[in-house]
Amino acid sequence: MDNIVTIFIFGLLLGGIYGLVSIGLTLIFGVIRITNFAHGEILMIGMYGTYFVYVWLGLNPYAALIVVVPAMFIVGLLVQRLLIQPLLNEPMMQIFATFGLLIFLENLVLMLTNGAALGIPSEHGTRVISLLNNKVSVAQILAFAASTIIVISLHLFLNQTMMGKAIRAVTQDKRAAATMGINVNRIFLLTFGIGTAITGIGSVFLTPIYTLSPTIGGSFVLAAFAVVVLGGLGSVWGAYFAGLIIGLIESFAGFYIDPTLKSAVWFLIFIAVLIVRPSGLLGIAGAEEVGLREQQ
Repeated sequence: MDNIVTIFIFGLLLGGIYGLVSIGLTLIFGVIRITNFAHGEILMIGMYGTYFVYVWLGLNPYAALIVVVPAMFIVGLLVQRLLIQPLLNEPMMQIFATFGLLIFLENLVLMLTNGAALGIPSEHGTRVISLLNNKVSVAQILAFAASTIIVISLHLFLNQTMMGKAIRAVTQDKRAAATMGINVNRIFLLTFGIGTAITGIGSVFLTPIYTLSPTIGGSFVLAAFAVVVLGGLGSVWGAYFAGLIIGLIESFAGFYIDPTLKSAVWFLIFIAVLIVRPSGLLGIAGAEEVGLREQQ
């Protein structure tokens, strides 16, 4: 029984990390309908930004939020305006463009850091507290809390504010939204910026946990895409709960089956769920066309 409780706790915390990485990605996909293959590298840029804010300014890693999140919002605006927007009518070229951005960012960081592994001093990532007789990482608890706060805040933003309603209107029918006076290109720009800023929040909370390298984004992106699809394309709550589910499956499979097969197990379950429910857990039929409609 103690093992089950321990595995459940660590699975939830791992799932919180997956959800944290995926929420920005699913928002961008739900509104702009673009599969951003550079998502992992954008996360990586945010993690390096957190590290250098800590080193150069001497701030607590979590205080880097005040610098990294606005900077990542601007990065998102620039990527959307300079790379994605000129290709709005070329969906396949958008995919190739984000893949090119992936290669560029990874090699840029490799050049600047010479591939050296970097990390926040261990006291920020190894601090633990006792939870149900288990030693649990404070950094992982904070990441889980951040994921929960982000998804609740994003849900309220999309449903309670004029800007959020405009985003949902563009998601459902951009032509009708434009007819009603909504600037569709501006909504795309802001959405990509917001999604990238959310990814920046995730990068701040992940930096104390992981050692940085130019390829660290690839460690998250595969799971992030699985979370987005499993939860339902464009569903913010779906990404959150799918992240928790995948974290729990990975944790239990690693303990009871084989640690080397844990990812294979949740991919098999992922495929099985999509065979039964192609729209994902919280998506609806045709979710790839309606984005966030289920939030109404």
